[in-house]
Order: sequence, then C-alpha cells, then structure tokens
Amino acid sequence: MKFQFLSKESILFVCLGGVFISNALLAEFIGVKIFSVEKSLGLVASKVPFGPFDMTAGVLLWPFVFVLTDVINEYYGKRGVFFLSVFTAILISYSFLVVKLSICAAPASWWPKVNTDKNINDMQMAYQAIFGQSNWIILGSLIAFLIGQILDISVFKMIKRRTGEKLVWLRATGSTLFSQMVDSFVVLFVAFYLGAGWPFSVVLSIATTNYVYKVVLAIVLTPLIYLTHALIDWYLGIELSQKLKSKALKS
Repeated sequence: MKFQFLSKESILFVCLGGVFISNALLAEFIGVKIFSVEKSLGLVASKVPFGPFDMTAGVLLWPFVFVLTDVINEYYGKRGVFFLSVFTAILISYSFLVVKLSICAAPASWWPKVNTDKNINDMQMAYQAIFGQSNWIILGSLIAFLIGQILDISVFKMIKRRTGEKLVWLRATGSTLFSQMVDSFVVLFVAFYLGAGWPFSVVLSIATTNYVYKVVLAIVLTPLIYLTHALIDWYLGIELSQKLKSKALKS
C-alpha cells in the first residue's frame, strides 16, 4: 500500500512516534508492579551477591523509549522530540483520567465475584488496585519523563555538535545514561518516598537497580541503534536522510 498523500519523512515520523508513544504508555501502566530480578531469572535471591535486586516492571520498556528519542532527535531535531514528549505526557494524563473514571463507574452486581474460582474475591478491588495508581505516582512519572526527555535532547545535541556525524554510539548512549540517571531516581522518589511513604533505603535500592539495568541495556542496544539508522537511511535514501539530519542539527 502506498500512502501517496504522505511524504517518506512524514510516514517515518508517524511510525517512530507511534512506537515511542505506545512504549511510554505501556511503561506507565505496568510500572506499578515491583518484581524480583533474581526470581524472574530462576536464581536464589540469597545466593546472589549485592542483592536483592527489585525493579519496576515499567523500566523494561523505558530504555527503548530513550533509544527512540535519540533516533527521532537524529532525524527531526529537538523540536520533533519535544513535540512528541509533550504530546505523550498529555496522552498519559488523559489515559490516567479515563482509567480513574472507569474505576469510579459502578460495577455490575455480578461482576465483582465473577472470578472467585481463581481466588479473586472482588474484581472491583483488584481492578482498582492494579489500575488505580495514586496521584503521586502519576505526578512522579510525568515529572521524571519530561525532565529525562529534556536532558536527553540537550545532551544528545551537545555531543552531536562536537562530533558531527561520527560517534553515533557516544551521543545516543551518553545522552541516555545521563538522562536515565535523573529519571530513575526522580520518579521513584516522588511516587513512592513522598507519595507512598516507603523507606528511603527501599526506594534508593529499587532506583539504583533500575538505573543499572538501563545502563546495561543502553550499551547492549547500541548495535540496534546502528541497525535502525541503516534501515532509515535505506528507506529515505541517502540524499533525503542527510537533508533531514542537517536540518535537525540546525533546528
């Protein structure tokens, strides 16, 4: 199918933006779960040095969001990334509002007991417990997301202005590592230390594990960044690709 009414660069922006927004939204909603890294890998927690390692489920997707941030920044500049970041924050806020309205809707009389055979005695309470994230979690997520994006955009641009088209890995990984350090600690501090009253040591432990995971994945995903650039250059063509990169750098 040919989208003749859209240019190649427009189709690319829509596709990258769609994946970016989808991952950000999913990360927000699954982030309420705290899971054990050791147990998930089939390890005995007591035998793992420096453990336990607990992370929020949402952190699984955030590295991909920041990789996409760097790819979009490369071809559409800080204006393109900033637009997507603000738009995503609006969509996240809208999503939480809709979920809260759905929680407030009175359940059908039979629905709360529909899964008693699965040891879920009250579906309404389960629904609210999973989706009814506190205002502090929502606030912390949005603040951390926007701060992280602004830092990622700024560091990426600063490195690229000094290195030009060379060292893609340095600007992509470097900007991600710096921005994620701030993001990892801000969201948990606001959401769980200020909002939920969790002990600071617990929040610090989870935030540190989250960040270490992001550091490792940022390095591991470096080949994916080069592959993504190669695919985009092939799709756009060298001439259009260079034109977009040049325009993005000047924006």
